[in-house]
Amino acid sequence: MKNNLVIRDLNFSYEDKKILNDISLSFCKGNFYSIIGPNGSGKSTFIKNISKLIAPEHKSVFVDNQDIYSFNNKNLAKIISVIPQNTLIDYDFTVFDIVMMGRSPYKRRFEDFNSEDEKIIEKYMKATNTWKLKDKPITELSGGELQRVIAARALSQETDIILLDEPTSHLDIQYQIEFLNIFKNLKSNKVIIAVLHDLNLASIFSDQVILINNGKVAAKGTPWEVINKENIKNVYKLSVEIIENPISKCPYVIPIV
Repeated sequence: MKNNLVIRDLNFSYEDKKILNDISLSFCKGNFYSIIGPNGSGKSTFIKNISKLIAPEHKSVFVDNQDIYSFNNKNLAKIISVIPQNTLIDYDFTVFDIVMMGRSPYKRRFEDFNSEDEKIIEKYMKATNTWKLKDKPITELSGGELQRVIAARALSQETDIILLDEPTSHLDIQYQIEFLNIFKNLKSNKVIIAVLHDLNLASIFSDQVILINNGKVAAKGTPWEVINKENIKNVYKLSVEIIENPISKCPYVIPIV
């Protein structure tokens, strides 16, 4: 299957401080993966290594057995798209123009966008409920609106792998659910990897959960296999009760205070 992602013995250090230590994982299409773990555990550093924003100590990130550093940035942008935690845009482009930037990897230098590009971005703007905002200046959007626009831009790249780095951390609960549903509904032919702080959101939306602690994989598997009292006690140093969510049938975390 094309464009599966494999991580082999990923190590990364900032100066003399080890951040990631021998992480090996495989990601397959049709799955929503959540990366969870305490602050400072290495979650965002892991995403940045996968997306080529920072370089691991040796070749460790492969798409179809090809090291991502063998791709130039333009070709990699046709395979992997990234939605960061924070997006700052301080120029008055319209929402339509911002989303159209997602088509840039498919354009030669100085080549104009065409009607096919416009059809693609209309499709994803409607999927993210941003089409009605298309003529609005990007600087006038709310936080939730802006995050959906950035999602539409990433989806317009039409990549097989989408990385989300704490995409819901500054959103109200209704926007969190709305935002993650976008990707859950589009996951059938994609690899979705999201760094999430909220264990209950990770439980609801994930097919697989990866728990990272001190730069290592502490647990991986289905939500029921990973989000349990023992793992949370060991990693988060928190006593919890786990019950079955009566709607999603996933584990639901209740802190014991």
